Amino acid sequence: MHTAHEKIRELRSLHEDGLLSQQEFDHRKNAILDAEYALPEVRGIPVRPGTEIGLMAGMEVGPPERRYRLERLIAHGGMGQVWQATDLATHAELGHSAMVALKILPPQLTQSATRARLLVQEATEARKLAHENIVRVYEWARDPATTSYFIIMECLEGEDLDSLLAREGLLTIERALALTTPIAAALDYAWDRIKLVHRDIKPGNVFVTAKGEVKLLDFGIAARVRPGTGNPATQAPGSAGTAGYRAPEAGVPRREPAQSLDVYAVAIMIYQMLEGRLPFRAPRAASDQAPMPESISQAQWAVLQSGFAFDSAARPQTVAALVEALRSAPQDEAPTPPVVVDPSQEKLKEQAARLAKLARQKLQRDEAKRARAEQDAQRRVRREALREQLRERRAAEEEKARVAEEEQRRVQQARAAAAYRAEQQRTRAENAAVTAEQPVTEAAQAAPEPLAEPGILRDRFVDGSGYGPALVEVKAGRFQMGSPEHERKKAIEAGSQLAWLERETPQHWVGIERAFALGRYPVTVGEWRRFVLATGWRPLGEVNWAAPGFRQGEDHPVVGVSWDDAQKYVSWLSRQTGQRYRLPSEAEWEYACRAGAKTAFSFGDSIDTSRANYDGNYSYGGSPTGLFRQGTTPAGAFAPNRWGLYDMHGNVWEWVQDVVHDNYDGAPRDGSAWEEGGDQGRRILRGGSWLYNPRYLRSALRNGYSSVLSNDIVGFRVVRELDATDNPPHN
Repeated sequence: MHTAHEKIRELRSLHEDGLLSQQEFDHRKNAILDAEYALPEVRGIPVRPGTEIGLMAGMEVGPPERRYRLERLIAHGGMGQVWQATDLATHAELGHSAMVALKILPPQLTQSATRARLLVQEATEARKLAHENIVRVYEWARDPATTSYFIIMECLEGEDLDSLLAREGLLTIERALALTTPIAAALDYAWDRIKLVHRDIKPGNVFVTAKGEVKLLDFGIAARVRPGTGNPATQAPGSAGTAGYRAPEAGVPRREPAQSLDVYAVAIMIYQMLEGRLPFRAPRAASDQAPMPESISQAQWAVLQSGFAFDSAARPQTVAALVEALRSAPQDEAPTPPVVVDPSQEKLKEQAARLAKLARQKLQRDEAKRARAEQDAQRRVRREALREQLRERRAAEEEKARVAEEEQRRVQQARAAAAYRAEQQRTRAENAAVTAEQPVTEAAQAAPEPLAEPGILRDRFVDGSGYGPALVEVKAGRFQMGSPEHERKKAIEAGSQLAWLERETPQHWVGIERAFALGRYPVTVGEWRRFVLATGWRPLGEVNWAAPGFRQGEDHPVVGVSWDDAQKYVSWLSRQTGQRYRLPSEAEWEYACRAGAKTAFSFGDSIDTSRANYDGNYSYGGSPTGLFRQGTTPAGAFAPNRWGLYDMHGNVWEWVQDVVHDNYDGAPRDGSAWEEGGDQGRRILRGGSWLYNPRYLRSALRNGYSSVLSNDIVGFRVVRELDATDNPPHN
């Protein structure tokens, strides 16, 4: 049967070959360690791997004044989850922040007030420890949403000793002592500083950084002795520690915590480094004996046995004393007993037999070492052959998939081009009559009153001939504009260019100071047609709004409209209704698009073609591919966002009022349009379109286009300003 370290070593090989992701490797490694070092039941509740808190990347935890965003799960087990996280308070103040590690404790460890108080007290004590070989503990906090306690710690790059042993295999005594010497220094410091005993030393709580520094983790169940009393300041549970490393006396009620507890655990850990397994099964009996490791001398073995002696009084007083005794012990084999010349023939025979036995034992040890070395070599050869086979198979499969995908894309592009040309010819013929001159008097005909809908505002034309677009009230509020770092990383994985993403920075708070009414949909073909008939407007660009090259109905969003054209429309609409219409500012548009969400899209961090109209040949963040509709879809074809606004993602790019700037440095913070500076010939587009892939549909993404040009993928929606006397209906 493979040991835990052998299993982890195989997993690491697969990960290094690219056959396992980092997340999958961490998940499987932690499952193996949970099974190997399972904790006993806590208050009658079986300890299960991980927690029941339901945490996920991107979630924010902590009290309102001190929030942390979870970025990546580092480890999990019966004692909780450890996450890499961003300190949002520092990030908001400085625009950047170093990562921290959050140890989020499982509910079963804090379900009683006594246990919660104990863990908080010990985290507070651990904050006092400032040593180069102890991970720094900054603070503790409680998340009001999950009622979970968590400890904020220094975030380290590297691996724990469990992973190192899985990667390197058995260690020499010199290597083991080099790793435990910093641990001894850390424990001596904790004892001298505040009389603190760790109580849970194991490979999972020893961390080796990328620079080779050794750090001792997790003083969360440590126990302290009050100076001058000899009594424990806090009573950690009797079962504190990990099975296999916990000293026999650790469970004795009301026993004074002593350094001998840590000496026992370190001695067990040294044995594990030398032999690849624990010396005893838990719980240990007084009569249990461990076989001697072959890589150390008899003198070193005697010292190591004293370290994990069943009787605590027989152990060295400190871990430093144990390490020094092991380092000082003779490493050579015990000398062969001298041959004593004895006239008695019987004595000579006994000496000869004894010498022969010693020679056989040495030969057996040498043979065993050679056999192990040969087995290791054969295992390495087999593993390398397997890796080579897997690499070749993967390369062949990737090449096959690439060729098939390229062929499929070529066929799809050819079909799409043919369909586009045919559709363009057909729609031009069908709409020829529509583009002809029509009597202006048609615009003055009275229009029927539209069906009233709760929460929707529509302004009647002053001459009674019609109504303006349907509007949704957007209340004043505050939001973070732009994209956070973790979203930009995901966008890069989906193919986004860094230059595009820099436009979305820095992420900043914006206050929308006044409520406004925003178009429920982009301006439709029918609404634009009324403007054309009323004003005699003629396009200046090459795109024909009435025949853009794909089929459109009256309820489709209009395209082929420049930013200058959109300005003419809102001026005409203002005159027709007697109200103040304009294009939305960029901040107003993103605020309305997000509808209170902090994710990449208003409905989450993934998207598919059942939610929006875009080129479904592409995916985002692992989402499935889908339809490519090759043109616009009617208004209302997809579900609205939480504020009742449709097509904020995809269908057509939408003009806003703002001039193009490279980033948000100097942008207004009150929600107004940014029209000073920048590229005065270009204006901002938002939302993505039917022709673009899904990474362009994110709420934070910014595009720019010449204000005098039109395109078959660009439209717009309108804003109507609200007076204090306005009282639009609500949903």
